[in-house]
Amino acid sequence: MMSEPLKKTYVWDPVVRVLHWSLVIAFATSWALGKFGPNIMTLHFYSGYTLAGLVTLRVIWGFVGYRTARFAHFVKGPKQIVAYARTLPTQSPSHSYGHNAVGAVFVVGVLIVLALQITSGLLADPEDYINTGPLAQYVSIEVARKALSLHEPLSAVLLIMVLGHIGAIFWYKKRKGENLIKPMITGYANLPDNAVKSNKN
Repeated sequence: MMSEPLKKTYVWDPVVRVLHWSLVIAFATSWALGKFGPNIMTLHFYSGYTLAGLVTLRVIWGFVGYRTARFAHFVKGPKQIVAYARTLPTQSPSHSYGHNAVGAVFVVGVLIVLALQITSGLLADPEDYINTGPLAQYVSIEVARKALSLHEPLSAVLLIMVLGHIGAIFWYKKRKGENLIKPMITGYANLPDNAVKSNKN
């Protein structure tokens, strides 16, 4: 059988694209400043505030944004996630109109972990009277200590998630012949009509 012809399809709106790449830059900056200094973490705090703003905007856009940006569009149930996961080893392109079912798990997961990481930074108190989180004064010392103990491990979790995301991009390119980066730059992907029709709300 002949495969259905592909056509240039609008997938990612400018808000999603700008937020995506801004989150990449803000996370990389925050992570590097947290790992390599300077010891006075003012710049790390500022990059964290930027990250907090971007995460908030992405969550809001997940409810009111363009179709493919909305959680209601791409978050799927367990059966659909498992069904899509079974197709991952195949060479057949996914032709997903927006996030696929497994990718949606990553998107939601990374937003949750980012929110936890940001919150832990805001509440952390290392007792050096310099790098104290701005909200630490409003919680008990036990909570501030717990936040501090979680901040670095959450950073490691996020790094692993990001590396996994990069690995998935390479996998799709090599195994399925799909370029996932270009649509997140241009907003357009080559898709068959049925991929769009079956994913419209």
